[in-house]
Amino acid sequence: MNEKINLAEKLTLLEKPYEPGIVGFINDYKLQVVKVKGPFVWHKHDETDDFFLVIRGQLTIHLRDRDIVLDPGEIFVVPRGVEHCPDAKEETEVLLIEPHGTVNTGDAGGDMTAEPRLL
Repeated sequence: MNEKINLAEKLTLLEKPYEPGIVGFINDYKLQVVKVKGPFVWHKHDETDDFFLVIRGQLTIHLRDRDIVLDPGEIFVVPRGVEHCPDAKEETEVLLIEPHGTVNTGDAGGDMTAEPRLL
């Protein structure tokens, strides 16, 4: 990362919801943008927390005991090992920060698992 990154421009390169794109790295962590629309899969990450920052729209993170609703500029960190399911009624843009190699579907796997790709 030797140049500034325009997140709005990078988000235009995403074609479908839940297919994140890597925009940079901090040490061993990847910075990813993703478009969210509709429910994702229930999953957890046993080895890492999950960081969400809403850029545009509104994101609901369903937990087993409550829902967290995030508006633009708000963040939430899902602690490691906690099951969660991101969801958005309308297309929502999100920045994720997680260790390089973290699978987007965590322990769930399945059709919504996305291969990492650089934007």
